[in-house]
Amino acid sequence: MADGNDTYRVVEIEIPLGVSKERLDRYLARDSGLDITRSRVQKLIDEGLILVNGKPALHNHKLKGGEAVTVKIPPPRQTNILPEDIPIDVVFEDDYFLVVNKPAGMVTHPAAGHYTGTLVNAVLKYTESLSGLQGIERAGVVHRLDKNTSGLIMIAKNDKIHLALQTKLKEQAIIKVYYALVCGHMKEEKGTIELPIGRSIKDRKKMTVTHLNSRSALTEYELLERYKLYDLLKIHLKTGRTHQIRVHFSHLGHPVFGDPDYGGRLKWHRGVFAIDKPLAQKALELMPRQALHAKSLELAHPVTGENILVDSDLPDDFSRLLELLRESL
Repeated sequence: MADGNDTYRVVEIEIPLGVSKERLDRYLARDSGLDITRSRVQKLIDEGLILVNGKPALHNHKLKGGEAVTVKIPPPRQTNILPEDIPIDVVFEDDYFLVVNKPAGMVTHPAAGHYTGTLVNAVLKYTESLSGLQGIERAGVVHRLDKNTSGLIMIAKNDKIHLALQTKLKEQAIIKVYYALVCGHMKEEKGTIELPIGRSIKDRKKMTVTHLNSRSALTEYELLERYKLYDLLKIHLKTGRTHQIRVHFSHLGHPVFGDPDYGGRLKWHRGVFAIDKPLAQKALELMPRQALHAKSLELAHPVTGENILVDSDLPDDFSRLLELLRESL
């Protein structure tokens, strides 16, 4: 192995000839000596930082033996994450974890460009009992929500509980229910969307339905209410891919209302008939974000086994939007 320059650590690995049919990400996480997790390897693959014989690696690459693998590891960010006195809505708490109702507009954890004002900054102030499994930047955070998605997030108070909750998520043992307003009308009132999601090659900040370098994704939905231009859906996330709900419904031609990244703000509304444009314009003015809320979580408690069901009300902007649409019927 050879180290690289001052910004990225570049590691060259020659895969032994006796290694075959093993996935690249598993091998690098276990046997390469890099001392990084498999999820970290997968993130590096997503970012194009792992090459096989000079070409970007795929998640499902199976080794044949003899390949030349280049791994570029970014330097650790030097950050000073501080507790901040930010009010948070704690809807469940015990000695092991808490559930916070995150408002739209709040970033879940510090990242480039957002090192203050995040949910992590707030929970660091709220309690000193937080899991350190993922470092201070993601202190306690079991799963995340996009900045402009509101709703419930689990925060673990110690590493053991953090691991237990993450395992439940992977095993689909936590029922995560979202409410979303989507553009247009779904063909079926109930359905399942099973389409793989990967990073877009056109815009690396976005995800897309693709079979290239992707991961399986499963979304279930049912219709709750139908309005003049939109459908209100209850959505059960079976997997937790980045932007999963937004990507799946956009792919079907029914983007989440107000979503500027996946066609639910301006793009879809260009096709609205003139007679309906005033209603659409009022709705867009009323809610300047995507109409997506993580409404409830249900799980068996990782310690006591007790069934825990945590629910939340729709935020004011979402409620006002639905009132407008009901009045227009």
